[in-house]
Amino acid sequence: MPTHISSYAKLYNPQKLMRVYTYYRLALVGVLFLLLQLDFSPKLFNKQESQVFYYTCIFYAFINLLTLFLAAKNNLFNTQKLPFVSLTIDVAIISALMHLSGGPLSGMGYLLLIPIAAGGMMLRERTVIFLAAINTVVIISEGLYRYFFLGTDDRSLFSSALLGTLSFITAISFFYFSEKLRKSDAAALTQAEHIAHLQRTAQLILERMRTGIMVLNNQQDIELYNKAAKRLLDLPDQQNDLQHLSQLPELYDKWKSWKEGLADHTPLLSLPKHITSEIKVNFAQLEPGNSEDLLVFLEDVRALHQQAQQLKLASLGRLTASIAHEIRNPLGAISHASQLLSESARLDESDHRLLEIIQNHGKRVNSIIENILQLSRRRASQPEKVDLLKWLPHFIQEYKTSIKNGNSVSIELMEKNIGISQFTGDFDDHSRDSLIAKFDPSQLQQVLTNLCDNGLRYTLHQDGKPALRIETGTDNFQQQPYIRVIDFGTGIAKDIAEHLFEPFFTTENTGSGLGLYICKELCEANQAFINYQFTADGESCFHIQLSHPDKLQ
Repeated sequence: MPTHISSYAKLYNPQKLMRVYTYYRLALVGVLFLLLQLDFSPKLFNKQESQVFYYTCIFYAFINLLTLFLAAKNNLFNTQKLPFVSLTIDVAIISALMHLSGGPLSGMGYLLLIPIAAGGMMLRERTVIFLAAINTVVIISEGLYRYFFLGTDDRSLFSSALLGTLSFITAISFFYFSEKLRKSDAAALTQAEHIAHLQRTAQLILERMRTGIMVLNNQQDIELYNKAAKRLLDLPDQQNDLQHLSQLPELYDKWKSWKEGLADHTPLLSLPKHITSEIKVNFAQLEPGNSEDLLVFLEDVRALHQQAQQLKLASLGRLTASIAHEIRNPLGAISHASQLLSESARLDESDHRLLEIIQNHGKRVNSIIENILQLSRRRASQPEKVDLLKWLPHFIQEYKTSIKNGNSVSIELMEKNIGISQFTGDFDDHSRDSLIAKFDPSQLQQVLTNLCDNGLRYTLHQDGKPALRIETGTDNFQQQPYIRVIDFGTGIAKDIAEHLFEPFFTTENTGSGLGLYICKELCEANQAFINYQFTADGESCFHIQLSHPDKLQ
């Protein structure tokens, strides 16, 4: 598009016109010299004045060469002075040549119309009219001189009047033609700049869209794809050799099904194991009625499912809270009665075991109720800018002091993009670059505490060593900060991972199934996004994509 703007800017170029006109002046001198050497010269020029005519042409050639040299050396083509001076000299010299060749009737006077026309294209309106007036005065003076002093007939007067009239007509017509061209050129340039602006805006929107976009031509060559498409298909950031749709086999099969009119809305499933997204593919013609070029839309179905579930849960929130209140009263009576019954001396060992079961499950139900009420009464989040490189070491230190046997727990903190060295949670005050995110600090602490509790529990089940790794940095695609909590357990199967953030979903008998759901709710309240995935090394990972620190809440 910038090349178009450049071409529009050169549609009307007075500097280029002046340069061309200078070359025309040299060509005119050459033609005059040629005519002097041919047999036509006696018919065109007065024989007595031919010597003066010859030297006048030499002087004119010298002036033209000098003008060309000085203008090129001092860049005078970009000024208004050079055209006016050059055209005035032309009027004077051509008038002299006209006088030497026999006056207006010789036909030499018609050459005066060319500098007037050039002035109409290069000079301002008043300057052009002034130049035409000078030209007319010179021509009429020549006619009057020949009529009164040389005794020629009145044809000289008529020819002088005609040339004077033509001078004004030429000046005005060429000026308004050039003015129209100037306005058309300015409008074309403005339109080109507007189109370029729209193109840049469209490109920016395309790159920032969360929906993946691909453009295919009639040979299924990939002409364009945005960052979201690269991210959803897990293409390496440096990969630029994706040229044909057949390089993406599953997507190519879906295109063939679409081409044959077969509906296929199943998500793309053959993705790398560390990607938990389900991608829905839609095809659309780039232009209505033209099935040659196609648009391919790639959407993360998981996000759509979460949005639908969020709407459903929002409508059930108040009902759930009221039910929790109603359950809490009889549950309190049951728990109190079981405690009183446990104090009876007539209970045997089996009765005590039954009472223990009642009390344990009562505590579990009460924990579920507490979590539900916490969700319903949750205060509005108050996001603020947090420097993760300073906040995370403090969190690790506080977390280790708050859990049992915290000194034996190894939590490694790693920052990959800014250059913080790996360390094991021992905070020091050495100066480091900052990594700013926007999150409510207390809610971020609640989320990470829950994730660390889960990670340590699964790591202990695997090898008995309490160890975690927390990574932070900036996302390569979206340029947003992130936090990863990585454990060294066996990981979670993909069919189970799809339901991890659903309320009351748990794989353990003792869990309430609300911990990860609360984490998701807190993240969304801070415009963050949490999901479960595997790292490139196959490690189990909870990934929190934080919002940009300058994003409006």
